[in-house]
Amino acid sequence: MTTTSLQARQADLAARAYRIRRLALRMGEVQGQGYIGQALGYADVLAVAYGHAMNYRAADPDWAERDRFLLSHGHYAIAHYAALIEAGVIDESELETYGSDDSRLPMSGMASYTPGMEISGGSLGQGLVIGVGLALGLRHQGSRAFVYNSMSDGELDEGSTWEAAMGAAHHQLGNLICMVDINNQQADGPSSKVLGFEPLADKWAAFGWFVQRVDGNNLPAVLAAFDAARACTEAKPRVILCDTLMGKGVPFLESREKNHFIRVDPPEWQQALQVLDQAWAAANEGATA
Repeated sequence: MTTTSLQARQADLAARAYRIRRLALRMGEVQGQGYIGQALGYADVLAVAYGHAMNYRAADPDWAERDRFLLSHGHYAIAHYAALIEAGVIDESELETYGSDDSRLPMSGMASYTPGMEISGGSLGQGLVIGVGLALGLRHQGSRAFVYNSMSDGELDEGSTWEAAMGAAHHQLGNLICMVDINNQQADGPSSKVLGFEPLADKWAAFGWFVQRVDGNNLPAVLAAFDAARACTEAKPRVILCDTLMGKGVPFLESREKNHFIRVDPPEWQQALQVLDQAWAAANEGATA
């Protein structure tokens, strides 16, 4: 990829990340609450996954040769829906139904409801287990598809996660890519204080994985990490550890001490959108100046 084409790709992905954040805020406004902090913090990772790395057909979510995206942390559904809307899998008009009765966009991800939702995430620690089975099955079928498992740092508390990590390495699953959102926040407080998980990169490497750790809000770094994970020629699974900031892009949400699940006063939704829009406009003015 030439420098010019790389810059164009990065600009496109930055625009996607901005729109994912905006779509998530609009869905949050429908219910007046939600896992908005995670959606804002993880938008850059989702933009690269759906806007660059993954092979899928928006009009045919069940296409047999698609890459699979597993939302293990089911409470991130609002972020995933925003990515699916941006990708064209779900129509934008559906966001107005978010979390409502008979909606295809329930507050926690459920495969039986939503196009493009591969598993019903919820109880943490299940996604990587399912991912190992899927990756193994696809390899037996001769498929070239990748399995992307998206999970949170809270899932590092779960024994099943590490059992799956061992299984993936044992079976040399080079078609499995795991992304871990490290935002150091879970329902009971800071993840690192609930159960310490460092040195995290060393642990995954010791389990036999190809490991990268990046600033998950540095889009060029995330893009490079996805490319390196796909290009790795070693017969081992790959993990991208993504350090992210909850509420990224909306300073008054970034600074909240507890933002695992956010309730926002009605006027603040429009304020959040205005802050996001103004920051995006300013960044683009600087880029084109």
